[in-house]
Amino acid sequence: MNERFDLTGRVALVTGASGGLGRHFAETLAGAGARVVVAARRAEKLAETVDGIAAAGGQAAAVAMDVTDRDSIAAAFDAIEAETGTAGIVVNNAGIARRGPALDFSGEDWDDVIDTNLNGVWAVAQAAAQRMVAAGTSGSIINIASLLALRVSQEIAAYAVSKAGVAQMTRALAVEWARHDIRVNALAPGYFETDINREYLRSEAAQAMIKRIPARRVGEARDLDGPLLLLASDAGAYMSGVVLSVDGGHAVNPI
Repeated sequence: MNERFDLTGRVALVTGASGGLGRHFAETLAGAGARVVVAARRAEKLAETVDGIAAAGGQAAAVAMDVTDRDSIAAAFDAIEAETGTAGIVVNNAGIARRGPALDFSGEDWDDVIDTNLNGVWAVAQAAAQRMVAAGTSGSIINIASLLALRVSQEIAAYAVSKAGVAQMTRALAVEWARHDIRVNALAPGYFETDINREYLRSEAAQAMIKRIPARRVGEARDLDGPLLLLASDAGAYMSGVVLSVDGGHAVNPI
């Protein structure tokens, strides 16, 4: 591996890491040498992720964190600092999706999506940056946005709005925190099969949509490895405020 991508000696936190892309992000960072802390609301669900990283020769630990609860976030960061030191890489991955027509979408569902996907990203990013500044360390915060931060689709307004907010938040925080040597970037994945969208991707509507992606396929988790490591490592040291699309050309495909 190019030494600029080497994460040996660094501590990385990945939220929403009990499965899906979060688990893959954790495995990728561990494979590059980072000591990874994986977080989710129920720490017991993280055992498989931790065991898999250990079996591959990596270092990992688990911590309980509910990104909608600031007390939970603070307790998790306290535990991380006590066990491994300040997390200098933070992948803000926790998120949910709720589908439904805007006319009938419930206030409860709207609040749940915004609280997790937007407010939760803000709270984790702020807590992480505060810890980095207090410790006098540099860092990289990687927020997980979405293709739907850039484009819209039917019956998923709350998710699209939350991810658009994440993209703009990323830019705003990058401007403010550059003086502390903290980079803030975002990944905007296109369609990757996860627990959130697996059922949808098997529908006729999704199959028609996939035919409109220039790459003519949905993404594989490994397609995110290079972009993730670029933003996490010294290879991306001069990048901040970037929302990096990884979508097979979907965002720029003409309508």
